[in-house]
Amino acid sequence: MSSRLVQPLSINALRKTAQERLLKSPPRETFDPDHLPALGDHRLAENLAPADGRLHRPAAVLVPIIARNQGATLLLTERSKELKNHAGQIAFPGGKIDALDQDARAAALREAEEEIGLQQKFVEDLGYLDPYLSSTGYRIIPLVAIVTPSFSLTLDPREVESIFEVPLDFLMDPAHHEIHEREWRGAQRRYFAMPYEERYIWGATAGIIRSLYERLYAP
Repeated sequence: MSSRLVQPLSINALRKTAQERLLKSPPRETFDPDHLPALGDHRLAENLAPADGRLHRPAAVLVPIIARNQGATLLLTERSKELKNHAGQIAFPGGKIDALDQDARAAALREAEEEIGLQQKFVEDLGYLDPYLSSTGYRIIPLVAIVTPSFSLTLDPREVESIFEVPLDFLMDPAHHEIHEREWRGAQRRYFAMPYEERYIWGATAGIIRSLYERLYAP
């Protein structure tokens, strides 16, 4: 893992870099059951990737970069403690791609509006990150976007406990990309973690943030 420090990007520089480095659309093979994405929880723990790609359900998340005057931030959610799966974990707004969703973008924006009340008029698409395979059986398409900070949010308490923002400069500094390890399903699992204040950002969320760093900042 690189320890190279990064220079902060202004919002305009971020737009320019995103145009050059992000994907314009998800790769054609994204949901091909015979193709397993290179990125995912299995990147640091190979035992987490099922060999059968048909076991993975399509999903999309929004990676919302807030254009704050004092510096860009990344908006994250804390999932409701009442949820059956991933209760209390840090996540991006998003979820399964439904049959009525036109595409991954539609799913990510719909979920963001349903979960936290983020209206699409405040969202400016930048592009996509590479598909990410989660250990819980999802093929995730991350849509990166700049969000105008004049929004107001209404959380769905059934899904979201709270929201918070982390300075993008903090998350894009590889010095904060820690690799942690714990026992999971009888085996040792290694994963990215990015502790910030009292928040513990880890797993697929941290893996997607690492992917954002590699797309926008890696030489």
